[in-house]
Amino acid sequence: MKARIFVTLKGGVLDPQGRAIQHALDGLGFDGVNDVRAGKLIELDLADDTSDEDIDAMCRKLLANTVIENYRIEKVA
Repeated sequence: MKARIFVTLKGGVLDPQGRAIQHALDGLGFDGVNDVRAGKLIELDLADDTSDEDIDAMCRKLLANTVIENYRIEKVA
């Protein structure tokens, strides 16, 4: 089983990487980009019997800093 973990900064947390991307897009002439929020994607290849609770624990304990980040788990067949 594979799982994708999408980690993004919580609203209100400064996002310097997103800001840099926005400025770069503007510099390349892409007008109309009002905001950019950057995040990360982590792909896990897991044993088929890995529970949802274990995946959630991985996120809370290591993969995301839950003080400033949100995460979303997407299981892939």
